[in-house]
Amino acid sequence: MTSRPERLKIIQSLIEGGEITSQDQLLRLLKENMVSVTQATLSRDLKMLKVGKISDGAKGYIYTLPSLLNLKESEQQYISDFKRGFLSISFSNNICVIKTLPGHANSTAAAIDNLSFEEVIGSIAGDDTIMVILSDEIPREEFIESIKSKIEDLEI
Repeated sequence: MTSRPERLKIIQSLIEGGEITSQDQLLRLLKENMVSVTQATLSRDLKMLKVGKISDGAKGYIYTLPSLLNLKESEQQYISDFKRGFLSISFSNNICVIKTLPGHANSTAAAIDNLSFEEVIGSIAGDDTIMVILSDEIPREEFIESIKSKIEDLEI
């Protein structure tokens, strides 16, 4: 099984090296490279990599990667959004509840979604509370460590 960082590097390489026009085409190429991935996971990977489509004039639209600088700037914005709104975190089984400042739940939840935590299945935001659903097999401590590794200097 290919790890997520390895899979992301392969996806980047395939997009940089060819004119990929669809997720189906990309899934076939990944399979040829011995990478097994679902369409849903590939969609999340493409979102995480900030893959877009541009017109190539002849074939229609092809996948393209943003510049590394734009990607880092975007990631830093999500980290700032998370830090600005975050107050506390608590758990009940595989449900994580994150408390935020009033009005900050949406931007904090967007940060969680866009920072692509592998442990997260999904999130629902209110005004000052976010419900995050974690994979059943993920220990709470692993999710907290994952947050700390992506968002430095965060007091949890």
